[in-house]
Amino acid sequence: MKRTSLVSLALAIAGAAALAVGATAPATAATTPAAAPATSGVYTVHPIVEKATLATSALKPSFTPADCLAQTGGAVACQTPQSIRAAYDIPATINGVPAGTGQTVVIVDAFGSPTVASDLATFSQTFGLPAPHLTVYYPGGKPTWNGRGTQTGWAEETSLDVQWAHAVAPGADIALVVAANDHGASLDNAVRYAVDNRLGNVLSMSYGEADYLISSPHANNGQTTQVQKTFATAAAAGMSLFASSGDDGSDNGAGYPNFGFPASDPNVTAVGGTNVWAGSGLNKPHDTVWGDYADCPLTCAFGVVGETGGAPSLFLPKGGSDVAYNASVYTGVLTYLGFLGGDANGLYYFGGTSAGSPQWAALTADTIQAVGHTVGNVGQRYAAGWAAKGILFDVTQGSNITPTYSGGYSATAGWDRPTGWGTPDVGRIIADLR
Repeated sequence: MKRTSLVSLALAIAGAAALAVGATAPATAATTPAAAPATSGVYTVHPIVEKATLATSALKPSFTPADCLAQTGGAVACQTPQSIRAAYDIPATINGVPAGTGQTVVIVDAFGSPTVASDLATFSQTFGLPAPHLTVYYPGGKPTWNGRGTQTGWAEETSLDVQWAHAVAPGADIALVVAANDHGASLDNAVRYAVDNRLGNVLSMSYGEADYLISSPHANNGQTTQVQKTFATAAAAGMSLFASSGDDGSDNGAGYPNFGFPASDPNVTAVGGTNVWAGSGLNKPHDTVWGDYADCPLTCAFGVVGETGGAPSLFLPKGGSDVAYNASVYTGVLTYLGFLGGDANGLYYFGGTSAGSPQWAALTADTIQAVGHTVGNVGQRYAAGWAAKGILFDVTQGSNITPTYSGGYSATAGWDRPTGWGTPDVGRIIADLR
């Protein structure tokens, strides 16, 4: 995720030449410029490309962040399904079957990937996961893949989303709903298709657009209004919706505080970003705010990459993230890409809040399997109560200030804009709802 709305950052592994990388506090008024730029009504992903090398012979299910640190000279503490399960107390099995069994995780993306199924199978085999069950839907027609323009970034995002939904809920089916393009209307209609056809009880949206663009006096907000109705319908039916809080900090590059949509919608649980601590070598007691500009972790080998979103919305009452999850590039999750061609194909690691949204959706699918009923709007119904019980870990260190806005927001005791009510202990979430 670049310094725009949402991104995926990936660092190439194994010699690849390049890679792509619930209560809510009330919002406060944000100052907007006299003339905000017009929006094109497009949800975007903008990968940042870096290089890295990692011995493929070392890659196995038991590969740890410490192993990754050793391989990268202390630069990256990359994560596998096993290390993420350990960090957030996510069960691999529930009642003797793979976690998520009987549930479907819905993923919405644009353009899709020409190798999504084979890449998911490779990822699953590499890390010893059960065979995946993926169904791809094209409600607006199947797009023609040419690998140009924004398609590569969306293909990377698609790979990240489906693979890490499978990593966290290995027994769940995955319904990938692919919009024909990245225009707001196409993606919003894809969400509506998923909700109208009740493809699953949980749904993830790893994309967004800065609020200052949507609320511009030049913008046509009609489509946004329509998808908000879809979100309300989903919430009323007990579905759990998740979206990334964004990767451009408190201002989305605008120079003044604003959040992003759809994370800003009250019926959507906004997932902010952290540096995960467990086994990462960060020498921190617990997760900290993902905010490279304020506190770039480890050796900061690739420089300042981004910061979690979280700020007052300019046109909705939400004030920032509801919950949080690992998003740091320096503790990035390993993901397989097979559409780049030749030696560029291989395992990559990704960072950004777009990694947290599908994983929160997947851990909620695990929870639904375990407790036997849907849970609905996690951010509004449960997050504050879970935090009070210590079921969500309170992130209290770091901030999401940016190079373009020094007045970002710091983590504090209790709810805060960058990380909401905190990161999950999934085992305790399940126990609380049983």
